[in-house]
Amino acid sequence: MFYIIHGSDNFTVIDCDLSDQNAATIIDEIKTQSASKGIYRFICTHPDEDHFGGLHLLDDAWPIRNFYVVKNQAVKDTDTKSFKRYCQLRDDAKKAFYISKGCVRKWMNQGDDSRGSSGISVLWPDLDNAWFKEALAACDAGESYNNTSAVLRYSIGNTSVMWLGDLETEFMEDITEDIDLKKTTVVFAAHHGRDSGKIPHSWLEKLDPQIIILGEAPSRHLNYYTGYQTITQNSAGDITMECDADQIHFFVSNPNYEGPELDDRKVDGPDNYLGSLTAETKYTL
Repeated sequence: MFYIIHGSDNFTVIDCDLSDQNAATIIDEIKTQSASKGIYRFICTHPDEDHFGGLHLLDDAWPIRNFYVVKNQAVKDTDTKSFKRYCQLRDDAKKAFYISKGCVRKWMNQGDDSRGSSGISVLWPDLDNAWFKEALAACDAGESYNNTSAVLRYSIGNTSVMWLGDLETEFMEDITEDIDLKKTTVVFAAHHGRDSGKIPHSWLEKLDPQIIILGEAPSRHLNYYTGYQTITQNSAGDITMECDADQIHFFVSNPNYEGPELDDRKVDGPDNYLGSLTAETKYTL
């Protein structure tokens, strides 16, 4: 689960996996952090339970009026409360906005006189792409959901962050020439950092990330991206990034975490300061 407190009058939540044990704390934080914003949205990258878990709890406490989702008709063997709420929001003509490659939406990536853009762009899916159509058919048949994941990019000046959902390595290789990849400061590794979602070299060459963040998959399943600076959520705990147009300051909840080599700029923040970096504008040779 991620959230972005935008510099404009926007607040964005990307995915969730809430449980009875953590929901109250996390929802209180979401409500507090979004209180000053006029526009807020929830983006679900794909219909897997660990990406919309507890959605009903969040929606009951923090009503979701803007639900961004890749259009699908996914079915499940078991209709959990979370999945029922996902389908309800997905199929609501007033709340759902179907995202796809290059889609435009007021205040997501279009500003006006009342408020600025959130800086979020959607790089995938391409609805006409044969590989995506095959993945969507598998999703709608209840067979597999990972490769219907949206690819999202948030940018502010030279600084950028990318989410890849649970895309699988082979699928990413198949669509390399069909997705517009550009240099990105921080990339959240696909499929929670699992080896099954290892970002292929063809993508890494174009993204040239300064930091790759590995998710909370079991350590034995992780790919550690030799040659790249990484932050591992299993060890670091919660990660906070304070971004401006030129730099990112990183904070983690684990005070004993030893992370990547970052600059020490003596920054105070919400958690334990890990270090800072300046966003690169040129590719690493």
